[in-house]
Amino acid sequence: MQAKLSTRPSVRRCAVSGALGLSLLGAGLPTAVARESGPDLSRFYDQKVTWSACEGMEMPKDLQCGKVTVPLDYARPGGQTLDLALAQYRATGESRGSVLLNFGGPGGSGVSELAAGGKDFMHLTNGYDVVSFDPRGIGRSSPVTCGPATMKIIEATGGEKPVTDPEDVLGRLREAAAECAEFSGPVLHHMGTVDAARDMDVMRSALGDRRLNYLGFSYGTRLGAVYAARFPDKVGRVVLDGVDTLTEPLAEQGLAGARGQQTALENFLDWCVEDIACPFGQDARAAREQVGRIVASLDSDPVASAFGEPFSGQDMVGAMGQALYSRDLWPSLERAVAQLLEDGDTRGLEGFSSGGVTFPVRSHPDAAGRGPAGAGLTDEEDIPLDNLPAALMAVNCADDPDRPAAAEVAGSLDRLRARYEEVSPVFGRYRLTQVLMCHGRPAGTDYIREDVKNVDTARMLLVGTRGDPATPYRWTTETAKRLGPSAVVLDNRGEGHTGYASSECVHRKVDDFLLYGSLPPDGSSCGPEDPSGEAG
Repeated sequence: MQAKLSTRPSVRRCAVSGALGLSLLGAGLPTAVARESGPDLSRFYDQKVTWSACEGMEMPKDLQCGKVTVPLDYARPGGQTLDLALAQYRATGESRGSVLLNFGGPGGSGVSELAAGGKDFMHLTNGYDVVSFDPRGIGRSSPVTCGPATMKIIEATGGEKPVTDPEDVLGRLREAAAECAEFSGPVLHHMGTVDAARDMDVMRSALGDRRLNYLGFSYGTRLGAVYAARFPDKVGRVVLDGVDTLTEPLAEQGLAGARGQQTALENFLDWCVEDIACPFGQDARAAREQVGRIVASLDSDPVASAFGEPFSGQDMVGAMGQALYSRDLWPSLERAVAQLLEDGDTRGLEGFSSGGVTFPVRSHPDAAGRGPAGAGLTDEEDIPLDNLPAALMAVNCADDPDRPAAAEVAGSLDRLRARYEEVSPVFGRYRLTQVLMCHGRPAGTDYIREDVKNVDTARMLLVGTRGDPATPYRWTTETAKRLGPSAVVLDNRGEGHTGYASSECVHRKVDDFLLYGSLPPDGSSCGPEDPSGEAG
């Protein structure tokens, strides 16, 4: 699963740079604590969040920050702990509780995203405190890092050149995995979505809510589904927008992403050639061929980036992939490509890749950005530059039980390469390396694939967008069927990754459900050109 960051045009599902592209009711009421059989977690469930002004130059004055403490290992709650960073906008009137947001990833900082895009959620403050958080190992919550191994992973899995010696690559990936574990410390081994879902239930209790009201985007839908399976009696009003797969292996997820982005690129080019300023000319077929030639040329002869690093064709592919997640970004992508072709200026394209490993990875002394358990919250300036891709790999690998042997991977690589390049001549190679990302890491849990199904919860709203390049619409219907009768599908017949920010109809229906409990009929739709989006 690629990193998936979503809701605003600037929040997108990241196929991380180069080779890493490899996707509440009842405030003030007595808290109903989830007491699972096993170790005593009461000291975590009994805590309350203390809010204060957020620190940092870019933080809005009305945004408040706090923390919750969770066990590093839920099987050993008497051991090390983690402090998780939270941020909230207070309800403008009487609050009925909190609504918790997850913007996607895995690897995205909810605190940063809420600070940057909080205006998109202000309507929800009519009834809720709007809260987001940095999940364990991410952002200000003990961030993981691979240190210098990040660049080793990029180089090993292809960089500007396709993988030609799989056994050598797999050996280097095993070495890099060991370095990631060394630099990240103990939190790396407890980074999966199952742990994150348990953290959310602690947050629910610390916020004073009997049930969890939740709005999750992209990867955040996986997290929401796992929460529903783990804590079915604590599910309040839950919305999953840009629905993730719960069953497909990483190789199939990568194929879906490559296919979706190729379609989005072709739609962008069809739009671009209607503009006299389009850098690809005015013929759509010729424009598609030109994109391929430019990527190949930059892979053979990279240009210097604004930071002095080589900017390759795969860097361009990664940047375009980010921009294609929202139609609102198409004019900016058009200008950025024109800057590159006319002046060799990569800054416009690099701006789309800010979530990936586009910049040099700074060195990490033993304590810098390591986020050891119990160390408390991390200052923003101490967040490692590779935290997003490092967290992406950590979570996806913790969620994935498949670990084929090296010989099996090596033997299947040519066949996989042909499949990827068939579905996307532009994005295929960029996405292929996702197949390799977990090699050398322990096998992940099979809980999501085997047990997240047939949930017995309050009804949940699942939003799928027909033209979504990252989470195909079929994943919405497949996940809804898997979750069972609780899942209600809203069909967004539009373009872009997720629907809340791009469709007034989706935005209104989601807010109506969260604020008032007004759930649209299963199978209703929002039309691409109809802002009222009457149910169909």
